[in-house]
Amino acid sequence: MSERSALIEGRSLREQVAGLDWYHTLELGPGILTPGWLDHRPILDRVPLPARLDRLRCLDVGTFNGFWAFELERRGASEVVAVDVLDPRRWDWPADSDESTIAVLANRMSGGEGFEIAACALGSNVQRLDRSVYELNENELGRFDLVYVGSLLVHLRDPVAALERVRAVCAGQLVLVDGIDLPLSLRAPRLPLGRIDGRGRPWWWYPNKAGLVRILEAAGFELVRDPRLLFVPPGRGWQPPRWDPRLLRTREGRDALTAAWLGDPHLAIVARPRG
Repeated sequence: MSERSALIEGRSLREQVAGLDWYHTLELGPGILTPGWLDHRPILDRVPLPARLDRLRCLDVGTFNGFWAFELERRGASEVVAVDVLDPRRWDWPADSDESTIAVLANRMSGGEGFEIAACALGSNVQRLDRSVYELNENELGRFDLVYVGSLLVHLRDPVAALERVRAVCAGQLVLVDGIDLPLSLRAPRLPLGRIDGRGRPWWWYPNKAGLVRILEAAGFELVRDPRLLFVPPGRGWQPPRWDPRLLRTREGRDALTAAWLGDPHLAIVARPRG
């Protein structure tokens, strides 16, 4: 019996899904849907991935429950490698973080069990490695025709250094989909700006549209096409706030309302290593 098969032995798939805190919304069988924090399914046609990836070697960076790794595989990639840091204590935590917050996110990661359950249920051959984006190395992993990085840079202390490591293993295209500061993007569409959080949790940089493009360029990439704004809908695991006019008084409240009504604002970029 394989390691993945052993995970579901003695427990129904529904029981396993119910026993975890999920980040991704995944359909694992008829009527079996993981209650993810976000639901990327409605925006699949908005994310600039090729319809077919036959004969391409692909990498998913920051895979978490594996939604995008499995999607790359579904589109025909010849090989998919997925990397993530399975122990949240190794994430980029600000100095004022406390153990209770770390414990909450450790519970959601669950040592990567969600990925293994999903991979087993889907019959996937994706290879997952416990690696940080900062540890990507061509000598170990080789190079990839397509690299997907989704909703990761906002959680990194040094997004430029992370993208430099991505460039080191990217032989073709990078598809980057990451969070942005929507008000800053509307107020200053051409001036690279950003907002920093870094308060007690690994949420760091929220650049505007021009800022995220500049971060990418600083790491040695060039755009292949114009970036696309998209909104990631909340999943069943996230209960957005109900309408309350008092939420409009704070930046956090306005952001929460935007996410509840429209989805979490992201920018989708296709780029390639420069030169």
